[in-house]
Amino acid sequence: MSAPSRYDVIIIGGGPAGLSAGLYTARAKLKTLIIEGSAIGGRMAEAWEIENYPGFTEAVHGYDLGQKMYEQATRFGAEHAQTSVTGIRVDGREKIVTTPIGDYAAPAVIIAGGSERRKLGVPGETELTGRGVSFCATCDGPFFREKVVAVVGGGNAALNEATHISHFASKVYVIHRRDSMRATKVLQEKAFSDPKIEFIWNTEVTAIEGKDSVERLKLKNVQTGAESALPAQGVFIAVGLIPNTGYLQNIISIDQYGAVITNDKMETNVPGIYAAGDVRANSVRQVVTAAGDGATAALYAQKFISESAKP
Repeated sequence: MSAPSRYDVIIIGGGPAGLSAGLYTARAKLKTLIIEGSAIGGRMAEAWEIENYPGFTEAVHGYDLGQKMYEQATRFGAEHAQTSVTGIRVDGREKIVTTPIGDYAAPAVIIAGGSERRKLGVPGETELTGRGVSFCATCDGPFFREKVVAVVGGGNAALNEATHISHFASKVYVIHRRDSMRATKVLQEKAFSDPKIEFIWNTEVTAIEGKDSVERLKLKNVQTGAESALPAQGVFIAVGLIPNTGYLQNIISIDQYGAVITNDKMETNVPGIYAAGDVRANSVRQVVTAAGDGATAALYAQKFISESAKP
């Protein structure tokens, strides 16, 4: 077995938290590796418009913002590995990060792996994923031109999906199991004013049906129990997020929801391991706060490396 490739800091995740951390550590002349298993920018890259990131007078596409952050971090020397992380182990001062393409070692690790979409867990969801079932309107919107689609959820992600897909679809139904939204007022106003968007309240999806692709949704009113069918050619699921922490079990402290527990310095219970962004417990899941978490984690990781190197 070959020796792990060594760095000063390994950052797991290439979203706003990871890229911000990488900018700070690379700029501090620390040998930095950013590991990202999917698209640079993380979930931010899926956002069609980001209107509340400071410094932009006009809305910016999440993919574009992610690329700018990436270019900024790599300009100062941060390296990038396109792979997933399967585990972390502590070996004395070193943390060993394992991946399918090899192991990496560093005294400090910043976990910024974000989260993935929660599934409904209903019949047809898995079978029809990629055939009308989607978790990303930005990715798949153009496939639904002039089609009837549904969005399931009541938070910011759901309304972002709905307002984006309305640029393509002929009709968008937003299905929510409550009678009010959790989304911000700005997003609600935008969705309510869109003539293509119609809300179905107090309702849950019990099945997704179709032979070769999505044809209809089976619905149930949570108050009356009444069941119905909604013809649709697509469904976008936005019912919450699950932190990407499966590989961290029994390594650091995780809360009941799978999120990493940290203090205000982004420190976990293991010295030299930090967490930032959506993966962290009590995160408000905003791009700007994720970037701030990443900067904080990087600064304290830099201090940890400096102090732990002293004899």
